[in-house]
Amino acid sequence: MIYVLISVICSVTVSVIIKLANKQGIQHLHLIVWNYPIAALATVLFLKPAAAAVPLSVLPWDLYLSLALLLPTIFLCIAYAIQYSGIVKTEIAQRLSLFIPLLAAFFIFHEAIGINKLVGIAIGIAAILCSIGWKKTGVIAKKGTWSYAIAVFFGMGVIDILFKKVALYRAVSYTYSMLLVFVLAMIVAFGFLVYRVVVKKERIQYRAVIWGILLGLFNFGNILFYMKAHQALSSSPSIVFTGMNIGVILLGAVVGVGFFAERLTMLNRIGLVLALISVLIIAYL
Repeated sequence: MIYVLISVICSVTVSVIIKLANKQGIQHLHLIVWNYPIAALATVLFLKPAAAAVPLSVLPWDLYLSLALLLPTIFLCIAYAIQYSGIVKTEIAQRLSLFIPLLAAFFIFHEAIGINKLVGIAIGIAAILCSIGWKKTGVIAKKGTWSYAIAVFFGMGVIDILFKKVALYRAVSYTYSMLLVFVLAMIVAFGFLVYRVVVKKERIQYRAVIWGILLGLFNFGNILFYMKAHQALSSSPSIVFTGMNIGVILLGAVVGVGFFAERLTMLNRIGLVLALISVLIIAYL
């Protein structure tokens, strides 16, 4: 379980770095763009992916390119969700995005899903609704406080589906596919930055490089130790799944409320509890 704990700490630290960098005036794109060179380099150094044994032309480039576009885009949404909605609500949105691949399996791929999974999904949707923030009049708060969190919920779910489809492609190792995706995402992210610098006349924030390297290290640490946890507990994947999701939600709540004084209404707290219940139902029932 030590790998799960380290993965949880790395995951929440990513949110903390984004929050602190924003307080230092670092723009989100200038921060996030440096995540991908670090992720690609760390994949080569720590995972040592085997080179493709098949022609590059037959690789699933549609999946790779889709992920390359989505990863930096949704990472930006995560950064803005942390800015507007806080760490607690953003972590809940990320963790409950697991419902998207479950629903896709049921409605698109026509796989059987037990009633317990559907109950878990229903509770999770209630948790999202309780977490996004409502005014006393019953009207949703201003758009910026919740739209990015909703984008994170759906975007992370789609990314999960795409990575699962990549894992099914057996002609090359999964780590090699990860490397290609990170390299392509790096190109896309730097393309976004060039556009902002050339067209929008923004100045490159060189301070963002250090913050971005830290972000990339902890983001990759999250991936690395989550994979190691699954390897170490290969006979108990539900323990890894539950430990990771509940751990991130709880630690995110402690950090968000305890260190950044994020305010949670009673409805938000109910959403937090419902999120935990939902994860437990999906994992064990």
